[in-house]
Amino acid sequence: QVQLVESGGGLVQAGGSLSLSCAASGRTFNNYVMGWFRQAPGKEREFVASISWSWSGINTRYADSVKARFTISRDNAKRTVSLQMNSLKPEDTAVYYCAARSKEHNEYDYWGQGTQVTVSS
Repeated sequence: QVQLVESGGGLVQAGGSLSLSCAASGRTFNNYVMGWFRQAPGKEREFVASISWSWSGINTRYADSVKARFTISRDNAKRTVSLQMNSLKPEDTAVYYCAARSKEHNEYDYWGQGTQVTVSS
């Protein structure tokens, strides 16, 4: 079982930056693929970024809409995953969710409660 707790959301002007953090419980954090998703009002939840770790290296993926603006990272020792968001746009406004899945699963098994990010124009 994994519990996820996000922090770091807030209100920022367009062009600004925010950093989100997600703290995870569980003894096998290293084996989980960690992801960030978001859901804007009236829209479906969408993938933002993911990061996996193995002894051969780290693999990251990004949605096209956030490439070159957002950076996902993880600290296995601290069991945290972060999302650095730069050059924020009003369309980035959403509730951001941290999620985790084992490498054997295609679907994310665990979800945080979400944190609100609001970008004003």
